[in-house]
Amino acid sequence: MRRNDREIKDKTIIESIINEALVCRIGLSENNIPYIIPMNFGYRDNYLFLHSAKEGRKIDMIRNNNNVCFEIDISHEIIKSQKACDWGMNFRSIVGFGKAFLLDDITEKRNALDIIMRKYSGMNLSFEYPGNAIDQIAIIKIEIKSITGKKCGY
Repeated sequence: MRRNDREIKDKTIIESIINEALVCRIGLSENNIPYIIPMNFGYRDNYLFLHSAKEGRKIDMIRNNNNVCFEIDISHEIIKSQKACDWGMNFRSIVGFGKAFLLDDITEKRNALDIIMRKYSGMNLSFEYPGNAIDQIAIIKIEIKSITGKKCGY
């Protein structure tokens, strides 16, 4: 990282950014062409869990190349100035790299959905899912290999 004074190394702070954020952007690549998509997500024990349709571009790309990167950011605040070049932004963010896997096991998928639901609902429950709903979705599990944090103004 070019600006060491902005680096976040504390895992507790990095996890607080992950837990506060509402969106995770994942980056994929196919034939040297990048593709990025914002997603709802959950986090536990160094894994990200993403809810997805079973078919589509990102699923095809993961099947062909499961190397992914991801970005999460929070606490945005524009800093205004009288001079154009003195404007700035306060923020906290993380960037990470990992391997993406599609979960097949129904129990693993249910547990991953519970992690996602707990994040957005704020309720620490096991949730009920209708009929074959779990069979009709994909869950992407990202094993985080490396992660760095950055802050400005905090």
